[in-house]
Amino acid sequence: MKRKTISLLTQVAIVATLLSGCGSANPDTAQTEAPTEKVTETEASKEAEPAAETTQETAEPITITYANFNASGGNEATLDSMYQAFHEQNPDITVEIETIAMDDYFTTLQTRIAGGTAPDCFEMNIENFAAYASKGILAELSEADTSSLNQTALSAFSYGGKQYALPENFSTVILVYNKDLFDQAGIDYPTSSWTREDVDKAAEAIRALGDNIYGIYQPVTYNEFYKVAAQYGGSLISEDGSKFTINSPENIAALQSMVDRVQKTNVQPTAEQMGGMGDWDLFESGRLGMIPTGIWCFNTFTEACDFAWDICVEPGQTQKATHFFANALVVNNDASDAAKVAAQKWISFLSSSDEAAKIRLDAGWDLPALSDMNALSSYLEITPPDNRKAVFESLDSLVLPPIITDYSQMSDIISNAVSKAASGESSPEEALNEAQKLCEEQITLQ
Repeated sequence: MKRKTISLLTQVAIVATLLSGCGSANPDTAQTEAPTEKVTETEASKEAEPAAETTQETAEPITITYANFNASGGNEATLDSMYQAFHEQNPDITVEIETIAMDDYFTTLQTRIAGGTAPDCFEMNIENFAAYASKGILAELSEADTSSLNQTALSAFSYGGKQYALPENFSTVILVYNKDLFDQAGIDYPTSSWTREDVDKAAEAIRALGDNIYGIYQPVTYNEFYKVAAQYGGSLISEDGSKFTINSPENIAALQSMVDRVQKTNVQPTAEQMGGMGDWDLFESGRLGMIPTGIWCFNTFTEACDFAWDICVEPGQTQKATHFFANALVVNNDASDAAKVAAQKWISFLSSSDEAAKIRLDAGWDLPALSDMNALSSYLEITPPDNRKAVFESLDSLVLPPIITDYSQMSDIISNAVSKAASGESSPEEALNEAQKLCEEQITLQ
């Protein structure tokens, strides 16, 4: 399905509207596997103080600290290029960058905040943003120049009518497939009209190519589950937000389909069959037919894969549903006034400067949250993948996790249930029945 570039760029504007909708109710999206942490009360719980005006000159050279997770796994050099461009314009500001793996990031961050050693500025995902803002941990960015940012995306990172973060980027998930394995199996490449049933048929054909060749890898985890549940027409909470619907027939069918790929048809490898190998590693080895993953894989796969590959919109079942991710940049409310000035200059550069946007796009990392949609047109010209327009087409089918006060507790309960189903300890129905019961007992919906 071909569309003119302007149509694709218009879809980017549409996603910002969706962002603003979730932003009004403690915004949230899925990260690849985006953990959420309960934020404890600390001295940072005082009322947030506005960061000093960015027009104020730094009185003397200063070094600030910046922590992030999004550059881990292949984009550290890209982030360093952004810093070099920033430092050339701001020679008096040195930024010590620490990149922490996503699995450890929020645990590490919370420990440092509690101990009074948090970085001066840091990256924040939308899942955790409201919790940190509500505790007074983040400085208000009332003086930030946000004119070049998409204003509706910007509003997703406001809390209580105040701006506490600048949107940094957005990305989504697509289905990546190995064209060579499809050719060997004699089957057609995936299209936007495919369903999960089509994916399963293709996965079985590819699995038949050899004992160590697999059709698909989609981790049986909470984040993947709520997305697949949406693909089956299910949800975790009723539309009016009054009750949990974790063990609905649609959700049970969704989890069963995920588990069956491992336990029944084995088109997806077990943990033992993976032998400690990561899902990206398996794909890069040429032994995996398909993998739903984020668009941040493009640069890594381009360098690591010696076979032809492409992408398409992730197939659904009764409907399509695609993960959407957005990260933001924040300033520590406990940082010194001088550090706040420098930190705000740094995060403003990362989020809205032409230089940072070009570096981000040229690297094929993710997409900047700019108001000038024409600036994103160059993204479509980068290959592979050839079908890069599928990134924008995916924006038609976004799914977000439910945003509730006790989101972390809910996700932990459901994650545990999904893990039991994945291991075979419980059937999908038993696991989701248990999660339904625990959530009803322990969480009060507003």
